Amino acid sequence: MLRHHGSRRGTGFAAWTVVVEGTDVLLVDSGYPGDAEALVASVTATGRSLDDVVAVLVTHAHVDHVGGLAALPDHVPVLSSQGEAAHLRREFLEQLTPTTLATRLWRPRVARWTVDVLRSGGLRDVALPRAAGVETGARLDLPGRPVAVPTPGHTSGHVAWHFPDDGVVASGDAVVTAHPTSARTGAQLLDAMFQHDPAAAEASLAALRGLDADRLFPGHGPPVRWAPPR
Repeated sequence: MLRHHGSRRGTGFAAWTVVVEGTDVLLVDSGYPGDAEALVASVTATGRSLDDVVAVLVTHAHVDHVGGLAALPDHVPVLSSQGEAAHLRREFLEQLTPTTLATRLWRPRVARWTVDVLRSGGLRDVALPRAAGVETGARLDLPGRPVAVPTPGHTSGHVAWHFPDDGVVASGDAVVTAHPTSARTGAQLLDAMFQHDPAAAEASLAALRGLDADRLFPGHGPPVRWAPPR
């Protein structure tokens, strides 16, 4: 069973995926630090508890995707690509800079989003020293048998998580379906200001188009039947 969850503070604000198989629970991403309570509720709504969480898969290391992990026990493995695991451990940092953000604050949507980010704990330190890398392209022995699909661009080590048996891809920020800074809805790339490498983000769409999946669970916005943007 795969379920897509999101915070309710704004359209497309932050989202994560809960996978249940037997008594085991797997999470993909976790929202902001301010989403910790909602994250726990999304697990308990399945009839399971935090003690049943066997691992967390991370698409990328930004605070709006790993902030909720503070609610989980420290022994729960945190997994991503090799490169993004280093990012999670804060061996380096790739994200929107204050200087770039300052040049966009004249846009009302960006200004409102910035306030919401601050309220949600967007400035907290979310380094995860225990983060480990996995082999991309291989099925993992975890609920749903997920596969890490390299989708660099938003960050250099970004991965989407493909669940072939369910026809689902959890895309993180490689593709979203809504974001508070945009009036657009439906499958789309984030604004270039959010991309570490905009050209690579465009190129990564080919990897997503090639997956055997008909449902998209994005990192922002509601799930949709998968129709890749062109």
